[in-house]
Amino acid sequence: MSSEAIKDLIPQLDAIDEDPGTARLRARSYELLRVTRGALAVDVGCGAGRAVAELADRGVRALGVDVSDQMIALARERWPHGEFRIGDAYSLPLGEGEAEGYRADKVIHVLAEPGRALAEARRVLTPGGRIVLCGQDWDTVVIDSSDPGLTRTIVRERADLVASPRAARQYRNLLMDAGFRDVEVEVHTGVFTGASFLPVLIRLAETCREHGAISHMRADAWIADQRERAEADRLFAAVPIFMAAATSP
Repeated sequence: MSSEAIKDLIPQLDAIDEDPGTARLRARSYELLRVTRGALAVDVGCGAGRAVAELADRGVRALGVDVSDQMIALARERWPHGEFRIGDAYSLPLGEGEAEGYRADKVIHVLAEPGRALAEARRVLTPGGRIVLCGQDWDTVVIDSSDPGLTRTIVRERADLVASPRAARQYRNLLMDAGFRDVEVEVHTGVFTGASFLPVLIRLAETCREHGAISHMRADAWIADQRERAEADRLFAAVPIFMAAATSP
């Protein structure tokens, strides 16, 4: 991803992370992680580092890893007492069995080889360590609009641009295939009605337009509709979030 694309992505991630419902989901992921105080937990694809800071507040030795040096720089700026390293989900900067916890939020679906990433997760986890995966299934995003047909097109076309758009519904099988045990799956629905979510919806349409999936005219009309909804407090989006947890053998 280019530096310009990451720059555009940051406000979208912030808008999502600052939503109270998203904060509750993060807290639930920490509960499922069950990492003891002082033990190491790695947050893979840590982005701007919010989860690392929150885990540290719970007494966990949290390490944030992200493939983007730009994201790592931002995380270090925002959370100067946090521990962050540049690293790849396929090759983490950790030794075998070094971590007690592994967390990946909105990460697995961007990977072309999810199974390879989970094999790496198993490598770095100690026996009995915990893994938690969180993310949306890109085919199940719900958005209210004045043009349902165009909205279906935008959701479908945007999903097709994701490396593994349906990885979330596959979490259970992916974890079992990687050898994890005691797999449990939860589904929580994030509901977004505030104007702070508008940039996320705008970017959905813009991305489809940039890839030729919809015309400039149709994208502009859809975005205008969402702007009007946000201004009138009528914006509505619902995103089912799949959360899976398991134990390393």
